[in-house]
Amino acid sequence: MKEKKADHEHDPKERVIWQDPDRILGSIGVREGATFIDVGCGDGFFALPAAVLVGLTGMVYGIDVDEGRLARLSAQAREQGLENIRLVRGEAEESVPCQGCADIVFFGTCLHDFADPATVLQNARLMLKPGGILVDLDWKKEEMPLGPPFRIRFSEEEAASLIAGAGFQVRDVVPSGPYCYLLTAALPSDD
Repeated sequence: MKEKKADHEHDPKERVIWQDPDRILGSIGVREGATFIDVGCGDGFFALPAAVLVGLTGMVYGIDVDEGRLARLSAQAREQGLENIRLVRGEAEESVPCQGCADIVFFGTCLHDFADPATVLQNARLMLKPGGILVDLDWKKEEMPLGPPFRIRFSEEEAASLIAGAGFQVRDVVPSGPYCYLLTAALPSDD
């Protein structure tokens, strides 16, 4: 098992105040029938609302290394009657639940956590279908009371460079609330 760079938690009750998952998912085009892959899904802060948005004709894959978080996500999905979530326990560097299937591969405040983000991004390439997008929602590289240690964060420029280095074309980088930025990227049209 690869070692994480840092351990930090987010209080979901507080988090929804400054990071509304429905607004974010709507802004990146999560829609009925889509396949959405949440890499580093944790206990489902984004995966659960994505499953509602993609509906019965869509699918959400959640990848996480933490068995406890996946168990909480699974229980919440059952409680909400969501049958369109498939969970994968494993390292993001080693997990590709499907190839060429995803409309969106999403990293929700976690790309900085992976021991080998370049490999994680190569796996994202494998999972995306033609025309699909990669989304990196991550912490601004600024001192603030929330989030991971400053030293492991990627600035917008660092994230864009890392993602471009994996063969993606960065489309947009915009602020997302007071603490984060939202980067969208796609594969070149000849891939």
